[in-house]
Amino acid sequence: MVRVYFILLTLSVSLFACKKAIQTDEPDALVKVNDRILTRNEVESLIPKGTTSADSLLLAESYIKKWVKDELVLKIAQRNLGSDKETIDKLVDAYRRSLLRYRYQEKLIQEKLSDEIQESDVLTYYDTNKEKFVLDKNLIKGLFLKVPADAPNLSEVKTWYKSGNVASLEKIEKYSIQNAAIYEYFFDKWVDFDEIRNNIPNQISNPESFLRTNKTLEVTDSSYCYLLNIRQVLLKGQVEPFEYAEPRIREILINQRKLDFIKEFEEELYNDALDGGDVIFYNKP
Repeated sequence: MVRVYFILLTLSVSLFACKKAIQTDEPDALVKVNDRILTRNEVESLIPKGTTSADSLLLAESYIKKWVKDELVLKIAQRNLGSDKETIDKLVDAYRRSLLRYRYQEKLIQEKLSDEIQESDVLTYYDTNKEKFVLDKNLIKGLFLKVPADAPNLSEVKTWYKSGNVASLEKIEKYSIQNAAIYEYFFDKWVDFDEIRNNIPNQISNPESFLRTNKTLEVTDSSYCYLLNIRQVLLKGQVEPFEYAEPRIREILINQRKLDFIKEFEEELYNDALDGGDVIFYNKP
């Protein structure tokens, strides 16, 4: 495969160059633009393993052409932005420093910092910051069924879904394996009502009003019957339940722990450098 690919690739580059290929001191060279050379190894490293010879050739041709264009544009940019070179160099250096700093901080965090957050810490944060966890959507617990309109025993299913007791739920689950296009059970978790509503053809113009006054919904069109049991409701403007807010709180606490860790590390590094004489202030501001 690789052999065939290299033969095709060499042929491809020759065709790209309109048969103007010349000898070079770099045996692995594929193409040269000004003083920059693209090698076979560089191109080969970009071809995913298992790629066919034909696809490898297409990928190689595409990359080589893009590389040549990039080099040509870069050359023109360097020529026309000569006066801005110092500014660009400073920006590149600042970016390099920032990238090195970020990579090292991430490495430190992975090696030194645990991302385990105690449940009590999450609960404390929730209790003291409830004003930050106000719902901007309507949440429900319940179950949703989308069943073909001609499915067998549909009248029984309509009785089961309204009941919602353990026996009925077991029957619905068994029935759904063979007959339901969609079956979602979420008695034990909060779900965005809009996610469910998007699966139902009739438009509920006022979701809040609907949720205040309805515990079930049954809609039928020419193809399907849509059944919704609403066990619990939380409306926009109410405080998020703890279990819904918990994942986000954990992320907040982990990020805060990272910031505190980096701040402490930098402060310790600064003080050690002062004590060790690695930092010398010549004039106070």
